[in-house]
Amino acid sequence: MEDADVPAWWGGLGLPGLVDVHTHFMRKPVMDAVWRYFDEAETHYGAAWPVRYRGTDTERVAQLAALGVRRFTALVYPHKPGMGQWLSEWARSFAAATPGCVPTGTFYPEESAAAYVGAALGAGTAVFKAHVQVGAYDPRDPLLDAVWGQLAEAGVPVIVHCGSGPLAGAHTGPGPFGEVLARHPRLTAVIAHAGAPEVAEHLALARRYPNVHLDTTMVGTPYMERFAPFDRSLLPQFADLQERIVLGTDFPNIPYAYAEQLQALTGWELGEDWLRDVCWHNGLRLLGG
Repeated sequence: MEDADVPAWWGGLGLPGLVDVHTHFMRKPVMDAVWRYFDEAETHYGAAWPVRYRGTDTERVAQLAALGVRRFTALVYPHKPGMGQWLSEWARSFAAATPGCVPTGTFYPEESAAAYVGAALGAGTAVFKAHVQVGAYDPRDPLLDAVWGQLAEAGVPVIVHCGSGPLAGAHTGPGPFGEVLARHPRLTAVIAHAGAPEVAEHLALARRYPNVHLDTTMVGTPYMERFAPFDRSLLPQFADLQERIVLGTDFPNIPYAYAEQLQALTGWELGEDWLRDVCWHNGLRLLGG
């Protein structure tokens, strides 16, 4: 399966396109820094990570359109204090000028977090991103408690990278974020990369908390098998949680064709109804139509 085959793939399912909850657009200096990090992936991860979809924002938006991605995100995330507010403001501006992109926000544990998250919610932000690994912060930090509470009350989803892949951090794994969910059980959370490599443990969180979802980002692709081989014995649980699995890809920061994610999901053999929900209906419900 190649990218040119993708429209025929979703068309064959009777869908009008795809909803991808896990895509990245950032200010050019920030994206350039992210790409430099991936260019040095052999040092970080012990394997090359050649970013597949480099180019301008305009070129990458056009690539998503050609694939048939109708709704997508401009996920941003800070790695130090003082970044969360302006990243969120930039992402809202980008979404306002980009058809199909939903307004995105982020945050970091700092005194101003609750205020700028509240402002972002008031401005119509539809989804947030929390990157526990890159941010190297504890999601249980008291400075974030009001933030999690605001998001839970608003019912706005937050995509959380809390799994320990591709590198473990001091606060990754299901434990720390699991405590956040225990404090805020109504929080609408989307576990990025299905929590890999702790997929089973994050599935357990989804069974425990009714608003927890898992996204498919990189899961089951041949590249991801190097870091976190997918345990196919978990497939019945993915089937049972059909309404809370959502398509994510990590576009543009993937070292392979976009189509490989869809091919991996097809290979799970969970049926066309499952694919329709995962690749369209569930994401549209979370991000809004």
